[in-house]
Amino acid sequence: MLDSDLAVMYQVELRVLNQAVKRNSERFPENFCFQLTDAEWQSLRSQFVTLETGKGKHRKYLPYVFTEQGVSMLSAVLRSDIAVKVSIQIMQAFVAMRKTLGQLHGVIQRLEGVELKQLQTDTKLEQVLKALEKDITPKQGIFFEGQLFDAHVFVSDLIKKASKSLVVIDNYVDESTLLLLSKRKKKVSCTVYTRINAALKKDLEKHNQQYPAINLVENRSSHDRFIILDNTHLYHIGASLKDLGNKCFAFSRMDDVLPELTTKLLKV
Repeated sequence: MLDSDLAVMYQVELRVLNQAVKRNSERFPENFCFQLTDAEWQSLRSQFVTLETGKGKHRKYLPYVFTEQGVSMLSAVLRSDIAVKVSIQIMQAFVAMRKTLGQLHGVIQRLEGVELKQLQTDTKLEQVLKALEKDITPKQGIFFEGQLFDAHVFVSDLIKKASKSLVVIDNYVDESTLLLLSKRKKKVSCTVYTRINAALKKDLEKHNQQYPAINLVENRSSHDRFIILDNTHLYHIGASLKDLGNKCFAFSRMDDVLPELTTKLLKV
């Protein structure tokens, strides 16, 4: 802003404003205040009719212009009522802004913590999925509440890895589980050990009319869920297949106990 405009705004004479600036020159570095060159002043005058017809036409000295910081600093060195009010408002705004920033700092820290946890979770999931893509069976992992799609993709990919047989032990099978199991490769046999009811029988009948058949076996002696791939790999799954991702659950590979589980639980 021009010094003449600021003199009007702060209700002081132009000479008083410029004198205040000169007496406090250390407070007005070039990025706060600088004097226009003659070429700049002539160019500015040519762009504004008011400068040609009135204010500023017969100035003895080239005008000074002030940046936002300079305008604020003027309120601290001038003594008019308006300048004092502006200076107070600036200080009040600064204090309020500092309080707000202090509150935001805590929020930002919490958000950074959430982002870090999400990044760690994404990294673990990426490692699991990459292992599946490379045909390397992951040993263990965890999915957190809300990772519905991620958990579904993981188990779906696990089912697709079976090349000969697939055995599922899960007491809470429904139509969504049957649909998930239909993703297995062709000619891969599938047996599900579960609690059989009339609704499940009806769903299975319709499923088997469209997809490769699934064999149901009554099971009431197991609380946990397991998936057996090709009678070789045993996975313990912390959640029923129909509830994947609804709550936090873990999985782990337990090949070493497969013979005992097959003998004692499946009676094979």
